[in-house]
Amino acid sequence: MKINQNIYPYNIDVKKLPFYLTGIGGSEFQYHITRMDGYHWHQILFSAHGTGILKFDNITMTVAEGNYFFLPAGYPHEYYTEAPPWDVRWIAFDGYACAHVLGQFHMTKPIIIKPQDSTALQNMYNKMFTSQKSDRIYCDHSCSGLVYDYLLEFYRIMDHKTNKGRSDRNRILLPVLDYIDEHFRSDFPLTVLAEQAGISSQHLCRVFKETMNMRPNEYLTQRRLQEAKRLLQQNELPISEIAIQSGFPNAGYFSTVFKRSEGLTPQEYKLHIGLKKKG
Repeated sequence: MKINQNIYPYNIDVKKLPFYLTGIGGSEFQYHITRMDGYHWHQILFSAHGTGILKFDNITMTVAEGNYFFLPAGYPHEYYTEAPPWDVRWIAFDGYACAHVLGQFHMTKPIIIKPQDSTALQNMYNKMFTSQKSDRIYCDHSCSGLVYDYLLEFYRIMDHKTNKGRSDRNRILLPVLDYIDEHFRSDFPLTVLAEQAGISSQHLCRVFKETMNMRPNEYLTQRRLQEAKRLLQQNELPISEIAIQSGFPNAGYFSTVFKRSEGLTPQEYKLHIGLKKKG
């Protein structure tokens, strides 16, 4: 798909969304951009054809054909080509969840990535562009989800490139996650999980926290809550029985943990689900 048009959505209601598209477009003849104060919004750009130069923080980097590069909002930068034409496609985005998610993704400075396969990113870009052109009613909300998917795919590629130990962490954690999923109804010490991975308990906790953003016992609790919600939705068992079948020691503790997580007691949750089904 050739892009020689820039679109800037103007629906102010999108500012209430966690992510929203503020602009999308491209040009087969990208001109020289210098922004001493950065851009208003976050950007992800794609070098479709040709090669460019990206400058930031007194660093000069080559943006080869097929590269994507991320520019945080408000970050001073400059990009241009020394051998025109340079075909660049871009999206700009914002949203109240951006700062938090970009922080989690360690995307606080300009980044260049080279995907082995950019099909997913290109398809999402095309969907956003087509939606803005053809769907005047729902495009802003559909693009909100696509912006997040686009950002997540960018992060997956970046994370795979920069974290050489990712495969090792997966190797460590997969048997641990499998064990928890199979034995979540039982109590077991951390040493049992460490044995599944063949590492020390301390090492397991560190890898688990770095990868899952939670401790093993927190993951176990989340797995038990997941089972409890399934049982609350599907049958008429008493709360005390659901607690036991989900791995909680008693109904009182189950209710406390459930309300802390869901904002409702198990009974209130059950009633809420029942009303939704009737409606």
